[in-house]
Amino acid sequence: MAVAETQLYAKVSNKHRSKSTAALLESLLAKGFPAHIAQKALAATGQKTVEDATKWLHSHCNDPSLEDPIPQEYALYLCPTGRLHNHLQEFWKESKRQCGKNRAHEVFPHVTLCDFFTCEDQKVELLYDTLKRVGDSFSPTFPPSISLSLHSSSSYLGFFISDSHANILREFSLAFSSEASTLTDCHVKPCLKQLHLTLAHKFYPHHQKTLEQLAKCINPGETCQWVAALYSRDMRFVHYQTLRALFQYKPQNIDELMINAGDFVYVDPTQQSDVSEGWVIGTSHRTGCRGFLPENYTERANESDTWVKHREYNFATASRSFTQTENELNGEVRNASVSRSVTNVLSLQPPRNAALRRGVLVMRHGERVDQVFGKSWLQQCLTSDGKYYRADLNFPPTLPKRKDSTKHFEYDPPLSCCGVFQSRLIGEALLDQEVTVSYVYSSPALRCIQTAQHILLGLKLDHGVKIRVEPGLFEWTKWEASRTIPNFMTVTELSEASYKIDTSYRANFPLSSLVPSESYEEYVSRSSAVVKQIITACPSKGKGVILLVGHGSSLASLTRPLIGLPARDSSDFAQVVRKIPSLGMCYCEELKEENKWKMVNPPVKTLTHGANAAFNWRNGIVED
Repeated sequence: MAVAETQLYAKVSNKHRSKSTAALLESLLAKGFPAHIAQKALAATGQKTVEDATKWLHSHCNDPSLEDPIPQEYALYLCPTGRLHNHLQEFWKESKRQCGKNRAHEVFPHVTLCDFFTCEDQKVELLYDTLKRVGDSFSPTFPPSISLSLHSSSSYLGFFISDSHANILREFSLAFSSEASTLTDCHVKPCLKQLHLTLAHKFYPHHQKTLEQLAKCINPGETCQWVAALYSRDMRFVHYQTLRALFQYKPQNIDELMINAGDFVYVDPTQQSDVSEGWVIGTSHRTGCRGFLPENYTERANESDTWVKHREYNFATASRSFTQTENELNGEVRNASVSRSVTNVLSLQPPRNAALRRGVLVMRHGERVDQVFGKSWLQQCLTSDGKYYRADLNFPPTLPKRKDSTKHFEYDPPLSCCGVFQSRLIGEALLDQEVTVSYVYSSPALRCIQTAQHILLGLKLDHGVKIRVEPGLFEWTKWEASRTIPNFMTVTELSEASYKIDTSYRANFPLSSLVPSESYEEYVSRSSAVVKQIITACPSKGKGVILLVGHGSSLASLTRPLIGLPARDSSDFAQVVRKIPSLGMCYCEELKEENKWKMVNPPVKTLTHGANAAFNWRNGIVED
């Protein structure tokens, strides 16, 4: 960069920049970073320390967008602190546990004063100055407490701010937006509609009563110091999903993404359709690099987890009359009271003694061979005369005998050897937890039959419980690559191949009833009907578990109708199914006295493991 440009950035007028901020920039320039890049790093890290900005720059050294003049987006929020904040956090936690995640969980408790707007990196300091100036002018008239009233509807729950207090806040946001727009030459829009603090949004209507009960445990009149806080986010990933890495992943190929545990990754749901099963393509928040990564190494994070807090203005309120020790002590006492109130609501939760209740365990099959070796796996292990041989140790040693052509295995693949091991391991884990499996139903797909067989072996039930083959458990037929229903092995062939099949069982949905390329509505209807028919057929007096071995799509399509939830939209459904790993499972428990079922934690932990690429000893060892 030209010397003149560097000097231009370094010699910013003291009228608009504090010495500490100027010192941050000067320190980065002294390290040799170009001025516009240094400004970008400071904006991305909240202009806090040289160390933070330097670390960001080193992490983003391979970021292809580093030179792009893309500003951050900023928003001004009014956030509660102290006891009220603690109560709200308790509500966040319990509402998520009891009713699942809703839209409000994506962001921390807040009142929106100015929604997101863009600001050039070199002008961000002007926003700080504006916040301080406007805050000082309104602090004397800021209400000592803000009046909040609970409002509830079928899709929204939150506190509305009274008109008198809302008018003061609107004047504050209007003053900030007007001055910030003038100084930074950007469009800052104040929030002038009904000011509110959202507790829950876009939840299922049948959760409304539970959420209201939890909300009534919050005392909106509790002591609270309100803070006007300026946050930023990366505008490029506003409509992306944010994932958090659970484990480190070291790339095996050049197009894969390096991630560390705790990293955040932005994933565009619309770009995942052509990605291999079990993988996603995303952009690292830490490095800015893009690549493929294993989906089961991640979990869904909150939208605001990657936001950066820049500056905040603390309004002087009555809460300042307390000393720090008194605040902490009173907070602890009140939190204990809130916890007891929430515990009373939690009494709605069913007892966790699973041994006394009937349960349904829905599980995806283990690793299938074509998942590892691709759709042409069969061609890799057939000789010229059509005989099977084991081309890799993860191929099964043999294929079961069937009367028709071996080529039918192409669309009805078996488990890999790792898939067999996975299934046995799950069975052993169920045995360790003393889970009593009374009935086993399986999709007719060979990989599901084999999964069920090896789970029973792990449970040491292979001589006591037989597998009921139920075609109604087969996956959504629209997803079949052949566009036809696969030619499955018959019950007789399976029995002759030593699979423990209940040959007397008569399926609810015969194979002939499966329709190629069925609609999503037809699949949802089939799944709902078959799970209810299976439960009806299993004596309700029994206290054991009904094991249903199916596909990734089975976890949602079989459990949601059971617990009274409507089917997801087909587009959302596809995205959910993509994230379900081998042996992924859901568990529903019967509340017989209430005549309903409830989703609870599965009886065993999940199974996670890394990839192991093919290896040729010649490459790199003997040959260059």
